[in-house]
Amino acid sequence: MALEERARALFSGRVEFLKSAPALKFLPEPDFPEIAFCGRSNVGKSSLLNALTGRKSLARTSVTPGRTQELNYFEVGDPTLFRLVDMPGYGFAKAPPKVVEQWRRLVRDYLRGRVVLKRTLLLVDSRHGIKTVDAEMMQMLDEAAVGYRVVLTKADKIKASELADVIAATQATARKHIAAHPEVSVTSSEKGMGIAALRGAVLDDAAV
Repeated sequence: MALEERARALFSGRVEFLKSAPALKFLPEPDFPEIAFCGRSNVGKSSLLNALTGRKSLARTSVTPGRTQELNYFEVGDPTLFRLVDMPGYGFAKAPPKVVEQWRRLVRDYLRGRVVLKRTLLLVDSRHGIKTVDAEMMQMLDEAAVGYRVVLTKADKIKASELADVIAATQATARKHIAAHPEVSVTSSEKGMGIAALRGAVLDDAAV
């Protein structure tokens, strides 16, 4: 509980947008621990970032899925203690192959080469569970040897009985992946479900 309270206090303080990096050469100096957020376009990534930080519009929520094609950096703490990295969404149907390849290269190179990356949060829509594109991302994270947590979003959008099945299936899948944290986080940005616990997990992962 003390961890969650500390996390709440920290996130209610300074959280500021730092920069967008369309390529690795634009990344900030690796001076602080980083926690990255990734997920399918329209999974609710911006909403979750806003809920975690208690802001209404820290991360832009877009009507057009797949709009974020850069690594967006946010600093937490005064002075800065760690950074949140909003990774470009994947699985967008309308993007041209060239854009998809650019995305893949940027994400893969970031995951493999960023020594200060402490944990990635892989967001999965509760209503759909792990889809093929999510499984591919898990494979990419396994290969990059980056530890990650699977976070179910929009948990308020399905019935409790269905949610229980999705959680069980997601945990079973996560436990088969070498880099995945065995426990799955269950959240709803709209209702605030699981947000305090996830804040605590983020703080724990950042080791600050």
